[in-house]
Amino acid sequence: MKQSELIIRAMYPKEYPLLREFLYQAIFLPEGTWPPSRSVIDLSKLPIYIADFGTQFGDHCLAAEVNGKIVGTAWSRIMEDYGHIDVDTPSLAISLLPEYRGQGIGTKLLSNLLLGTVGQL
Repeated sequence: MKQSELIIRAMYPKEYPLLREFLYQAIFLPEGTWPPSRSVIDLSKLPIYIADFGTQFGDHCLAAEVNGKIVGTAWSRIMEDYGHIDVDTPSLAISLLPEYRGQGIGTKLLSNLLLGTVGQL
């Protein structure tokens, strides 16, 4: 991938349903572990990361786009999840499609999300 092909931008509300796939892709799998069914997203506390995204104060999401395809996301939300700190501190999720990992895209997404910027760093 050429760096000029990568765009970091705000995710559009019409694209928020894609967060379901990226939440699934964010599930840590130790080496040699088979991935769970995608229905795992509907279980336990996972829906809190994406349910009605964009409607709560503090919801913010960036997309990494390559040649018109969203290949990664980084999003934050104030919620009572596994790493909850307090009502003022958002939780963070970051995810890339497997074939786009290890190329620095996640670093750019995270940097832009933390700095509140879009574009290339």
